Amino acid sequence: MGLMLRAELGLEPWSVLNQGISRHTGLTIGTVTIVSGALILLLWIPLRQRPGLGTVSNVVILGLVMDATLALVPEFSALGARIPLLAFAVVLNGAATGLYISARFGPGPRDGLMTGLQLRTGRPVRLVRTCIEVTVLAAGFALGGSIGAGTVVYALAIGPLAQFFLRRFAIKGLPERPSPVVAHGEATSPERAILPT
Repeated sequence: MGLMLRAELGLEPWSVLNQGISRHTGLTIGTVTIVSGALILLLWIPLRQRPGLGTVSNVVILGLVMDATLALVPEFSALGARIPLLAFAVVLNGAATGLYISARFGPGPRDGLMTGLQLRTGRPVRLVRTCIEVTVLAAGFALGGSIGAGTVVYALAIGPLAQFFLRRFAIKGLPERPSPVVAHGEATSPERAILPT
């Protein structure tokens, strides 16, 4: 997320929102990411979602690493440097998604919100995720967050990339956990909940 910010070609929806909030509060985008993750966890209570070690780690680590990335990676003015940086950032995000879901220590706050809403409403995962992402993107844009070509690239690429890395990082021999997510009356794995095939 920090690399996408440095590329200055548009952010993924949650970072658009966090950047917009950051601009109005004066807090770093990493701090806003941590606070928003913690607030999203409060929405899990009525949805009866249970956090895991991965959930809590996601809340804290994302923001800290984002601020560290912004401190270490310089700004680039040349488009020839920003485009590869964006491409690398999107691929890295896909790999990170595959890694943390494969570890099965609990979904991040945003993914848990999606699966919880899907379970409570009975609506298809794609519809729930799309509604959340569009709402977040619109709110972030209204607050001054950056959207652009990178936002579109992320939206189109993250699903296939995460699906690829989920298969690549799957832990062999790990027993299948039952998932609370139901799509069209059938239980699905966490991977399918996030990335329907």
